[in-house]
Amino acid sequence: MLQFSDTLRNNRINQFETTLGTSPHLFIRSGPPPANCAAADAGVMLCDITLPSDWLTTAALGNKSKLGTWQGIADAAAGPGTNAGHFRLKAGATTHCQGTLTMTGGGGNMTIDNVTIIAGQPVNVTAFAITDGNA
Repeated sequence: MLQFSDTLRNNRINQFETTLGTSPHLFIRSGPPPANCAAADAGVMLCDITLPSDWLTTAALGNKSKLGTWQGIADAAAGPGTNAGHFRLKAGATTHCQGTLTMTGGGGNMTIDNVTIIAGQPVNVTAFAITDGNA
């Protein structure tokens, strides 16, 4: 089995935040994620959150997690209540990361305080973490 030092794993995973830069956008959308990051957006766009300029912790032991407050206001497209299903992290028009979205304990790649989103309500990301290989 191939193994990496903590230094190499941390450098690799710190590149994630460097690539997306300061203040990338987190798009919360309905339904399952598209087949891959290069595919067109899917589902209804429910909330666009501009992340803080420093939005992830410094990597330690091959792990990074959400830093600061990730909060936005649900778009009018959310209507009277639409279930969030996935997210996309973008720098400009390029999607660099996508995954599933659930409430805490639901097993998604990212968790929010309420997956049933109503137009105009605050949307809060409660947890997001990335783990590099062999961590």
